[in-house]
Amino acid sequence: MRLSACAAVVLAIGFAAEARAQEAVPQNDLLNATLWMQDSVEYKATVLGLFALARIRLDEGLADPAWTALPEMQGEKFGDRPPAIIVDLDETVLDNNRYQASLVTRRTDFSSKEWTKYVNDKVTDAVIGAVDFAKYADAKGVKVFYVSNRTKEEEPATAENMAALGFPMGGNVDTILARGERPDWKSAKESRMKVVADGYRVLLVMGDNLADFTDKASGTRAERNAVLEADMAHWGKDWIMFPNPEYGSWESSAFGGDYKKSADERRKMKIEALKAWEPKS
Repeated sequence: MRLSACAAVVLAIGFAAEARAQEAVPQNDLLNATLWMQDSVEYKATVLGLFALARIRLDEGLADPAWTALPEMQGEKFGDRPPAIIVDLDETVLDNNRYQASLVTRRTDFSSKEWTKYVNDKVTDAVIGAVDFAKYADAKGVKVFYVSNRTKEEEPATAENMAALGFPMGGNVDTILARGERPDWKSAKESRMKVVADGYRVLLVMGDNLADFTDKASGTRAERNAVLEADMAHWGKDWIMFPNPEYGSWESSAFGGDYKKSADERRKMKIEALKAWEPKS
């Protein structure tokens, strides 16, 4: 049976619409951030500049016995203690873009069980410049402590992965202070930082999230900005922040940290948090 011209046009439009639907790519909030961190020269240049700054600050700290990144934790006569630095792991010295990219390509979300599988695969890369900086600090006699929210169950694979990458691992000292390794070592990090400060003069704290520097990171956006202002003397001196547009407490503060909300609800609240220019009609 021959189709009328009108029917043929309708059928063609239907096929075209179906083809467009099949070609549509679902939106993913991680895409641009992950591509930028994984592939851009701009990210690499930024990080290399931060490690160059960290070397300068480390040398300044070593030359000044009154220098400490944690004055409220150090107590008396901290200048007599051996020097150390406190470094976060993920997205500060360890590059997890293979995992983040997997979330994008498989169109799925973070899963703690799947994250542990990824950690145990020991395929994490080093952030560009991180191993060289850690070795530089170690060669200066500075103990490098890695304060991470990777769990105690994930620590053995993490240590093997890092040793293979060339990071100094502390010899007889346990330098990976993982979440849950002690009963009071929860996701907040100050209790672990205090352990380091009790035995060492802490010259630098380095991380990609406000929570890597202070337990006050989980507040509202206004409260977080107040923390930024209160600690202004630290930033770029003895606290060095690394860029991470993929995830962190900055994101969750936009939707009140409520991950029970759907992805669309969280996205809506993030859009509402934006300060946008509106063109005049």
